[in-house]
Amino acid sequence: MPTNRQPGIRYDPVAPTLAQRLAPGTGIDAHRHDDHQIAYAARGVLAITTDAGSWVAPGNRAIWVPAGTVHAHQAHGTLELHLVGLPAGENPLGLDRPTVLAVGPLLRELIVAYTRSPGEESPERARLRAVLLDQLRASAQQPLHLPTPTAPLLRDVCALLHADPADHRTLAELGRAVGAGERTLSRLFRADLGMTFPQWRTQLRLHHALVLLAEGEPVTAVAHRCGWSSASAFIDVFRRTFGHTPGNRSDR
Repeated sequence: MPTNRQPGIRYDPVAPTLAQRLAPGTGIDAHRHDDHQIAYAARGVLAITTDAGSWVAPGNRAIWVPAGTVHAHQAHGTLELHLVGLPAGENPLGLDRPTVLAVGPLLRELIVAYTRSPGEESPERARLRAVLLDQLRASAQQPLHLPTPTAPLLRDVCALLHADPADHRTLAELGRAVGAGERTLSRLFRADLGMTFPQWRTQLRLHHALVLLAEGEPVTAVAHRCGWSSASAFIDVFRRTFGHTPGNRSDR
């Protein structure tokens, strides 16, 4: 991994293994490591942002951050953050980009236990780490990435929806607002973001929903603020995406 410094970007060669608490709305500024890192929120919702987009994870998800990736952390709700650093040569899942991973009960407890005494070196800790890596290899990858557009027309459209996720305008109507045709925008969504417009909008709404839930908003209010026609429609999409209902978060 290159070690040259980038202006405004903190360079910490070793990714730390630790547990820390972040207050709502706070975060960790953009930085990079020569190591890989696993970021897990035992409480609250964690958002990680890079130039390529953002990843948001509730309490039954972790985020894999590959070595060398410039990234920033953001806390939504009171965040109990657990970080596990791994050498660049140790990549159990062979991932070269940030990825959201499923965290089952055993992996959750392993991460929490491993970050509880980060300075300790012992045979017991080595065995704990080996089991953690075994569980990590079995973790399912989750399509919870909200990519950042690079095409100017897409940036304009996406900015409108970021400002109001409940905006129900069609792609054609949004296109008229930014001076672009529906077919052009549809093609750009696939080429620039790797997904269709409906897929991207659903990802955006789910990301906003996680943030609002972490801030204590009621489920019905979150559903309407994020553009679902009813709380039941929101709950159905949320359950299919995250494996539990928004009122049954595993970190509460």
